[in-house]
Amino acid sequence: MTDADIAADTSAGIPADTSADIDIEALRQRALTTLTTARDRTTLLTSCVDEPELTAQVSPLMSPLVWDLAHIGNQEELWLLRAVGGRDAMRPDIDGLYDAFEHPRSERPSLPLLPPEEARRYAAEVRGRVTDVLESHAFRGDRLTDMGFAFGMVAQHEQQHDETMLITHQLRTGPQALTAPDPEPVPLFTGPSEVLVPGGPFTMGTSTEPWALDNERPAHRREVASFHIDTTPVTNGAYLAFIEDGGYDDPRWWTTEGWAHIRRNSVTAPGFWRREAGQWLRRRFGVTEAVPLDEPVVHVCWYEADAYARWAGRRLPTEAEWEKAARHDPTADRSMRYPWGDADPAPEHANLGQRHLRPAPAGSYPAGESPLGVRQLIGDVWEWTSSDFLPYPGFRAFPYKEYSEVFFGPEYKVLRGGSFAVDEVACRGTFRNWDYPIRRQIFSGFRTARSGAV
Repeated sequence: MTDADIAADTSAGIPADTSADIDIEALRQRALTTLTTARDRTTLLTSCVDEPELTAQVSPLMSPLVWDLAHIGNQEELWLLRAVGGRDAMRPDIDGLYDAFEHPRSERPSLPLLPPEEARRYAAEVRGRVTDVLESHAFRGDRLTDMGFAFGMVAQHEQQHDETMLITHQLRTGPQALTAPDPEPVPLFTGPSEVLVPGGPFTMGTSTEPWALDNERPAHRREVASFHIDTTPVTNGAYLAFIEDGGYDDPRWWTTEGWAHIRRNSVTAPGFWRREAGQWLRRRFGVTEAVPLDEPVVHVCWYEADAYARWAGRRLPTEAEWEKAARHDPTADRSMRYPWGDADPAPEHANLGQRHLRPAPAGSYPAGESPLGVRQLIGDVWEWTSSDFLPYPGFRAFPYKEYSEVFFGPEYKVLRGGSFAVDEVACRGTFRNWDYPIRRQIFSGFRTARSGAV
């Protein structure tokens, strides 16, 4: 990005003349494709288990799958039928049931939720009417409709819930319900362990990406000192060395809060790991297998990532450092959409979209590396950063405060890059995720960094 990008209409989130020369039919097709891709995934995740499992709550951290299913339909009705299409409400009586801020996850099983078949019919009927709205949509007029933002927002929302439902599948204790091919095997990565990112300013965030969400905006210049960052995410094998060196038993590596958390909850290894007959095993979507040493470690909380980094004599990267490593092209002195450039993700770039049900081995996807040679910054595992979730300078909440603004503060840590469970529509070089530092049911890993140019 250039200074012109920063000067774009940051109040609207996109340049004022962006919609003047757009290909309406291409944008309409993109909206339809992303909505259809999301719904196909939702159908897969809710059709592979029987009704009792759809209505059960596998953990107080998660909703019953049937709640997610109807919530997806309800949000689509609210934003695309009512707000964009100006249509009358289909089911105003259920708005409160599926308001995520009105009912915490722990109490959702006790609500009078739509049963599975009714939830499916409701979501399908909403989608049919949305298709009618889409066919006549002008993709311009106000912030919500310009460039099809509302359609992109709803597609991202559904894909985010699909990732949440995939987490529920990981937490369930029944037999395997989902299958997918493994990533292509790759030779053991023998490249450099870290990459130097030169110091200097770069453009962080975006004011031009039409479907970017409010917390990614606006683009702004950020100064970052020289630092080194891991070429690949930290692997299971590397993390195992931390475990075997007594990392979970040594308070030197932990923050005060982190030490109290692991002691209180008897945390001694990443989530879903166990040691049996001298071997480390993990449970992955109903299958128990040996921990693969060459894969990025997953299901670790922020406290665990931070402790490992301290033990290794390093630290977690800041959010700005992560984004500079992922987006900055030092030759052209610009910020790209993705580490590999501005093109949308393709299978050779990254492990996204539930195409596989596991991270790919460290060093995979050379076509997706950054100009400086950093790999797997997009896909595989969400990467914890050291940063609190805070607004960018000039942030404006849109289209509602509850998406980002109510979460700003030191309670949440930022994760970047997406995971194998994230669809490309909800994953960009500017995309920001956040969660409590204790959370590890999410598909979270990390890479480390160190300061200085030598």
